[in-house]
Amino acid sequence: MMHRLLLDTCAFIWLATGDDSLSERARKAISSADCVFVSPISAWEIGQKHRQGKLKLPMEPQDLFDAVVDRYALDIAPLDTTIMFKASALPEHHKDPADRFIIATALLNGFTVVTADGHFPGYGVNVII
Repeated sequence: MMHRLLLDTCAFIWLATGDDSLSERARKAISSADCVFVSPISAWEIGQKHRQGKLKLPMEPQDLFDAVVDRYALDIAPLDTTIMFKASALPEHHKDPADRFIIATALLNGFTVVTADGHFPGYGVNVII
């Protein structure tokens, strides 16, 4: 069975910056996965947080995003109307719209999500913390 991961935005940022918040278990899972995906919604979230001054980056958000995708050979997950409708139909355990898109993407594609967010398992999503 293929082991396919989807990085939550926090995990993507931690991978990009070498932050120790990304656990050793998560790092090993990323390095041994068949495919590692990032959602386009993470690009939006990174851009938003950077613009609002909540996220300091060593370069422009798009440059950082593209560099990390290239460095780690990440695949871009789909973000289509099926995912949008799935995200809108999810229970209200979690209000963060970006996370709802990531959760919907994981559920529809059978991805395990690398995240530290404790809300994800409540949606039936497999996680690696």
